[in-house]
Amino acid sequence: MSSHAGSGGGRTKPHLLAHSPLDNVAVAVIEGLSADTDAFGVVTENDTTFAVHVRHDIPIGHKVALADLKAGDTAIKYGQDIGKIIQDVAKGEHVHVQNLKTKRW
Repeated sequence: MSSHAGSGGGRTKPHLLAHSPLDNVAVAVIEGLSADTDAFGVVTENDTTFAVHVRHDIPIGHKVALADLKAGDTAIKYGQDIGKIIQDVAKGEHVHVQNLKTKRW
């Protein structure tokens, strides 16, 4: 177990959740996830953990890139295609409407 600050004897509450080990984006699950934070994440499907250095402020419920994503790449969440990256996104950056579009229309 890595040594993350937290209260109590259990594991630290995550900053980020991914649903599948296939995901290349994760969701902020705390208020006020600030730029320049070494965020702790959990993959809910298999309870593994990961870390990513967050480069932007990420609002709760918004996505962060878990890998460098290039324009044309597919964003994966829940192990599923959720859209196309339309502008390069570096690992740890905010993934939202400015760089991700649905493929539905």
